[in-house]
Formats: sequence, C-alpha cells, structure tokens
Amino acid sequence: MSNLALKLEHKSTKSTDTKVFKIWISALTVAFLAGGYFIVERMITGLSATNLSSITPWGAWIAFYIFFVGLSAGSFLLSTLIYVFGMEEYERIGKAALFTAIVCMIVALTFVLMDLGRPERLMNAIIYWNVTSPLGWEVHFYLVYIALLMVELYIAMREDLVRAANTNTLKGFVARLLTSKNSTINTLTKKRDHMWMKILGTIGIPIAILGVHGGTGTIFAMVKARPAWNTAIFPIIFVVSAMVSGTALLLAMYVIKRKVQKKPIDQKMIISLSKLMAGFLIIDLGLQFYEYLTGWYGLEIEHLDTLATMMASDLSWSFWGVQMFLGAVVPLTIVFWKKTNQNINALLVAAILIVVGIIGVRFNIVVPSLVVPVFHELPWGDYFPTVKEWMVSVGVVAMGLLIYSIGELLLPIEETAEEVSHNGK
Repeated sequence: MSNLALKLEHKSTKSTDTKVFKIWISALTVAFLAGGYFIVERMITGLSATNLSSITPWGAWIAFYIFFVGLSAGSFLLSTLIYVFGMEEYERIGKAALFTAIVCMIVALTFVLMDLGRPERLMNAIIYWNVTSPLGWEVHFYLVYIALLMVELYIAMREDLVRAANTNTLKGFVARLLTSKNSTINTLTKKRDHMWMKILGTIGIPIAILGVHGGTGTIFAMVKARPAWNTAIFPIIFVVSAMVSGTALLLAMYVIKRKVQKKPIDQKMIISLSKLMAGFLIIDLGLQFYEYLTGWYGLEIEHLDTLATMMASDLSWSFWGVQMFLGAVVPLTIVFWKKTNQNINALLVAAILIVVGIIGVRFNIVVPSLVVPVFHELPWGDYFPTVKEWMVSVGVVAMGLLIYSIGELLLPIEETAEEVSHNGK
C-alpha cells in the first residue's frame, strides 16, 4: 500500500473516531442534563423524591455507592499488578485503571451526597473527626486514597505528558500546563518514576483493601442490629468482589473502545484478564456461600428472614436472576467453555454480565437486610426505587462517563504499542 493510501486511510479512521466521539459525548450530555433536572429537584425537595423511609433508610443510591467504590478499589488493585508486581502483560490498561479508579470514586461520593438528608453537612465528617467511628476513618481514608491515585496517575502519565508538550494539539496544550519546560525523559527519570509508582502502589494496597472498600464493608459489618451484615467475613467479601468488578469493567472498557476505534485488540491480554476475572469470581462465590451457610446454621430469626427475603420473596429475581445466573453462571460458562474462551466478543459479554451481576450483589446487600424489621412487632419495609431515583442515578453515572471521556481526550490515558513493555525499565 502506498504512503498516500495509508494517509487517506488514517485520515478516514480519525474522522470516523471524531464523529463517534461527538455522538457519544452528545448522548452523555443529554443523559446528564435529564438526570440533572432530578438531581436539582432532589436537592430542593429532599428525600421525598425517593421510596426511602425510617424502616428502609438506604436504597438504590447506597447500593450504587458501594458498587462504584468497589469498581474503584478493584481497578486500583489491578493497576498494582502492573506497577508493583511487574505483570507487564496488563500494561496496556495501567493508566486507564488508575483514571477509572479516580472517576469511580467521584461517582461513588456523588451518590452518597444524593443520599444524605442534609448534604450541606458533608464537611462535618471531615472537620469533626470522631476517631472511634469507622465512618469517620472511612471518610479520611477516601481523601488520602484519592490524593494517592491522582499523584500515581500523574507519575504514570509524566513521560507521555513530556512528549505531548512538544505537539501542537489539545493534549499538548494540557500537557504544557501540567509539566515544566525543564521536564525531560531519560534513563534516570524513567527509573525514578518507576520507583515512585512502586512505592505509591505498595502504600495504596493496604489503603484500598483495609481503608477504602474493606472499610466500606466494615461500616456495614459494624451494624449489630443487622445480622446479615454483622460478620467478620463481610469486609473481605467486599474486597474480593471489588477485584471481580474492577477487572471485568476494565476488560469491557478496553474491548469496546478498541472495537469502536477499529484498532487491534490484544487477544492474549484479554484471555488472561478473563481468567483472572473468573478466578476472582470463584473466590467471591465461595466466600458468599460460607456467609450464607453460617447465617442459615446460626438460626437467628432476623438473619433467616433476610436470606428468605433475598432468595424466596418477590425480590428473589435479583439474587437468582441477576446475581447468580447472569452474574456468575453465564460468565463462568463463557470463560471455561472451549468454544467461547478464545472469543473476544464472548469474553466481552462475560465481563459486562459480571459488572451487571455485581450491581445485583450490591442491591442484595442493601435492600433485603433493611426490609426485614429489627423487631418482629414492627412493620416490614417495602422498597423499590422510584423513577426519580433511577433518573438521578442516570445523571450521576452520565457525569462519571463524561469526566472519563473528556479526560481521555485531554490526557494521555491510552497506552500505545510503543509505550507498552518498558514501564520505566
């Protein structure tokens, strides 16, 4: 093929990518504005827009909150496999994992803001730190975690920012704002960046496990009045399911983006990631099994009622249909069946289904436990999200996708073939 033909093909591909990106941003903007109307209404009218009550004080927004915190922690922990443990086969998604972790935390905390009865008092948890409160520690862990993610992402991008600063593009303009004129790339700076990535990643591992998503699980586990939450294994399940959802999300994002851009897909990495994802899922299912088994054998009436509500009531479709069938049986079949375990499209479906399944897990954690009354003399709860709750959720998620999409436009998030395999060495 001649140079002219190659240039024309590149120009055509770039034009198509620009058109698709504009359509994507337009759709997200419409979704954000539609949801934004209901967000404003919620801020004005309070929680009357929801089906929450004194019996069932948490609902969809808290379920989405723990879902996105899990996506963040899982994405970050996956990045540590690259930057701390040197698993370079996943390096193509390294920076995307860190950026995804940041965006997911923004979305998660926005959902918390939506759920607060008095959102203007949000800063009180930071200013008036009750050191005996797990929630007080959790808030401060979040701040440290987000700061660490931002610093680590900047170091991961530094080399690309220095290169981009010399180009006359939008990314080049942003890169010049983020770097100094004296910034250079050489063997010494590469080793320094690699060292700091390893240090920050190592520091971040206990913060993510014990403080962020394990800490989120601890908030639930400390609620003595809810037997289904009040177990020592509960925070561990949160962390493992975070690894499941984070790996699945990054696999799905990578494949979808490459397909839309009509770029080659690293099949070997996708197959390896899918096996890693399936391994985490099997461990998660094992932990959940023992959690349910001990609850059943404990014969505590509130715990048994919670299990019955989750597995044998009008809400059981979420457990059997979403969590177990779509989120576990189908993906594991795809990953381990010889006819599908090498197929990129099939593995993409498996990853998407696992993400959907983990959403079901989060709803099954929050709702059934709160529907069951603390005392049998009290009335049972009856909760399902209102249209307004769903629309607020659509707006918040669209906001997160907009942040990520615009971030990818302005920052060197995506790894190129030339950048992979060095990692500061």
